Amino acid sequence: MTNVLYSMRPLKFRSVWISDVHLGSRACKADFLLDFLLSVQTEHLYLVGDIIDMRAMRRGLYWPQIHNNVIRAILGKAKHDTRVVYVPGNHDEPIRDHVGEVFGNVDIQRTAVHETLGGKKLLVMHGDEFDGMLQCPRLMEWIGALSYDLLLHLNGVYNTWRRRFNKPYWSLSSFIKSKVGNANRHIGIFESVVADYARKRGMDGVVCGHIHKPCLARRDGFVYCNDGDWVEHCSALVERLDGTLSLIHWTDREYSLGEAGDRQTVDGADQRVANGLASKVRAGCHDAGRKKFGG
Repeated sequence: MTNVLYSMRPLKFRSVWISDVHLGSRACKADFLLDFLLSVQTEHLYLVGDIIDMRAMRRGLYWPQIHNNVIRAILGKAKHDTRVVYVPGNHDEPIRDHVGEVFGNVDIQRTAVHETLGGKKLLVMHGDEFDGMLQCPRLMEWIGALSYDLLLHLNGVYNTWRRRFNKPYWSLSSFIKSKVGNANRHIGIFESVVADYARKRGMDGVVCGHIHKPCLARRDGFVYCNDGDWVEHCSALVERLDGTLSLIHWTDREYSLGEAGDRQTVDGADQRVANGLASKVRAGCHDAGRKKFGG
């Protein structure tokens, strides 16, 4: 069994947004995410892109059981009174070919509009749509991707050491990025462009992912939300039962260690659907990625 963190009491929310999970990559913190999914109850669950990392899977197949368990947990929620909306991103872009379809009660949409309890309209989108406007040369993008992979590797090694000494998770990669001026400028431009786009569409706010930078900011009555990621920050955006929005960092809470098998809340039918989806990903990610990315 794979060790996961767990809490005993379910947390109830009206809505939850997660993105940039990157299932299929070694950087994915699937244990934290599985614990989160099994610990919350919500009416709405939005998957805001890069849930499955088809790009990483092109470089080498990596799909441990706990990644399958994450899909099981999502499908279990979709089956039991949670509206699940999947807005694909750039790492799971081939799924955009299925916009308008429903798989396992999961509604696939290009973008979505969520209305909060207070009647505010939030545009939900991944955010990669604006990459062309950020003026990042392809060479610099490639160098940045290599540097980011190195940061994630260092982050994993560092937190393995911390765990041996019973220290909580801490994002070394996020700390290093926060000290790099170019990264901060890139994030600032991204936030402005995304917010302007949503505002021009008559929205009261926007929820996105893509840049792996959790943020909840209000400017002139407009709310910008980035739900972060599950490779560095292990964060989610939530709408509480009273309609207020909050960011949750799942590594901030105190937990005990348990076994994944102790927290099963989905049945065998969900397991079969999850296995089917996993098989499709394994069989199809290379061909889909080659078609899109010229492999």
